[in-house]
This record gives sequence, structure tokens and C-alpha cells, in this order.
Amino acid sequence: MYGENREQHGRRRWVPAPDRRPAPGRPLPEPAPRPPQPRPAPHQPRPIPPLGHRPAAPARPVPPPNRRGRTPPPSSPAPHRKHRIGRWLLVALLILALIPIGSGIYFDTTLQRVAALGDYSGRPAQGGGTNWLLAGSDSRAGLSAAEESQLSTGDIADAGGERSDTIILVHIPGSGPATVVSLPRDSYVPIPGIGRDKLNAAFAAGGPKLLAQTVETITGLRIDHFAKIGFGGFAGLVDDLGGIDMCLPYAVDDPLAGIDLPAGCQRLSGPQALGFVRSRATPRADLDRMNNQRLFLSALLHKASSPATLLDPFTLFPMVAGIADNVTVDNGDHIWDLASLGWALHSDIVATTVPIGGFENTADSGNVLLWDRARAGAFFDALAKDRPVPDDLITR
Repeated sequence: MYGENREQHGRRRWVPAPDRRPAPGRPLPEPAPRPPQPRPAPHQPRPIPPLGHRPAAPARPVPPPNRRGRTPPPSSPAPHRKHRIGRWLLVALLILALIPIGSGIYFDTTLQRVAALGDYSGRPAQGGGTNWLLAGSDSRAGLSAAEESQLSTGDIADAGGERSDTIILVHIPGSGPATVVSLPRDSYVPIPGIGRDKLNAAFAAGGPKLLAQTVETITGLRIDHFAKIGFGGFAGLVDDLGGIDMCLPYAVDDPLAGIDLPAGCQRLSGPQALGFVRSRATPRADLDRMNNQRLFLSALLHKASSPATLLDPFTLFPMVAGIADNVTVDNGDHIWDLASLGWALHSDIVATTVPIGGFENTADSGNVLLWDRARAGAFFDALAKDRPVPDDLITR
């Protein structure tokens, strides 16, 4: 239908295209059939996932290597979850830390306090280490008649007022074992404002304050802390710990103390322990009693500071509550001071008695115990200078 340009003899001329139309009367040629086209697949509905199914997270692209050719580690799949777990752990640790702190503050407020230590003219200067004065009082305060009978304490009227059956001086040095010194209650010593008398007469006449001043005067040591425990509190503390295990070298049969204990290892209940530390029904009477008191104090503190006690809240909290209810301390003392005392005494200690010179009968005080003045002076001078006591001054 269209023409085209053709060259002939160097010239271009127009040549019309041949006429391809069919002759008149002839049918048109049928077009070539088109190849079949593929039919689109029928639409299928998207499957519904089961209830609770979570589609998988798309794969995280791998980060390109850094300049050194190392591929950095993939990031955490769930950083928000780690942060939430970390916060809960932090809260749990904070609660665990606050429980003992809060309990300590609470029990400290329940401690009974008394003005036991105070300044006066001629009071010894502060020396090395820390000095505690422990007094076991025979006070029946808070005990019913039935409890007095159970503990075999007798009547307070028979005791002639509150006295101290046990007087112990504890020196905690800057380093090394603590020294536990028994001061016999029948020691014949000068008492400020009274004159010479038995040491426990100072407690009966002026309470903890006069007792502390008397001990400071005769030893030359400045007392830093004071603690007193009575009959009922002592027995209750032992029972709170479930009894105390001790090995007795000899049998102790003392109806006055309410005990009949065989020789050998055994567990002492509160009333039995109280009778054991009070009994003088032994060959050396008061000297054996002081030794028994030191042995029992060591066993008591060892059990109180053992992991089995400290990790058992059903034992620990009743014990701490019993201490707070039955122990009287100086106005400046706290429950953590008692804890530091227990920690200092829970391991090896040097247990001894003040050097003794002999016994004497007096007209006003009866049979009394005399100190060896020279040896006792050297003994307490070593403690004042925070030095170990020489072995020849130790009384086993």
C-alpha cells in the first residue's frame, strides 16, 4: 500500500508498492491464528492461622562487616525482655538488702536501755581495742511464780535485792582473738562511795552505773559498751536457739539450781543452761562456775552465729527478738554493737580469770576473794595497751 524509494542510475525515484488487495469478488484472507495465552490461576483465599499462632519474625539482615573485616554479633532478639528481667532482679536484690536493715532498725528500737556509762572525775582514758562489760543479773523482773519455780531462781527477797551472778569483761583487740575475763563476784574491791566490799555489792547498791565505774576503777580500763541479761531472758534465749550442745567433763547435781546433769555431751535446755552457769556444786565452787560460764558463752555464741541459725528466719528472728526483749544495754549501744560482739566471740577466744591471790574472811563481807595485785596490774596493763596477755598471767 505504500511505496518506497529506489535508486536507479544514481537517482532516487518513487516506486509504488504493489496492490495486495484481493480482486473483486474474492474473499479476504483469514488472519493468522494468535498463539494461545495462558489463563491466570484462579484466586485462592489466604489460609487463616490457628488461634494463638504468632507468625515468625522476618529474618534480620546480617550487618555488613566492619573495617577490620569482622562481622559484628547479631543484636539481642528481645532487648525489652532482658531489660524487664533486669529490673525485676534489681528490685528483688533491693528488697533482700532492705529486709535485714529494716529488721535491725526495728529491733534496735525495742532494746531496753539504761545509763550505765558516764563521765566522772578520774575516769580512765580511751585505750586500744574495745571493752565490753557483761553482767548476768539475778533479777526476777517479768517472771511469774511458776516461772521462778521452773527456773529454780528462789524469791527475790531471799536474794537481798538485784545482784550480778556473772561479771565478765571482754576485750576485743584491733587484731587477734578476743580476751574474755571472768571477774569473780566475791572479789574484795574498793567501791566508789561505799568502801571495800564484794564486787557484786556495787551492782546491788548502784546498779549498772556503779558496777561499771567500779570495774573501770579496779582495772584501769575504759568500758565502751555494757550489756545485762536476767534469768528469764537467759533461759528464753537458749530455748529460742533450740538448746545448746555442751560436753560436761563431770556430772553436776545441784538441787538449788534445779539441775541433775550427767557427764558427757548433751543438749541443754534454757532452765538447764541457767542452772549450769549458776551452780557452785562443783569441787572448786566459784572458780568452776566462772569456767562453766565462759564455756557456755562460747557455745552459745557459736550456735547463734552459725550458718544454720543465720540462714533460718524461723530461728534467727525469734533469737534477735529475744535479745532485744531481754537484754539491757547502755544508752549509746545498738543492736549492731551486740552483733559485732557476737561475731568477735564466735571463733577462737582467750578465756581466763583475773589473777587470784587467795581467800580471806572479813567481818563485814564474810568470805571474800583477793586479787594478786601485781599480776592483776600487769594483766590489765597489757589489755589497756591492746597487747596479748602474757601466758604466765592466763588462768585456765
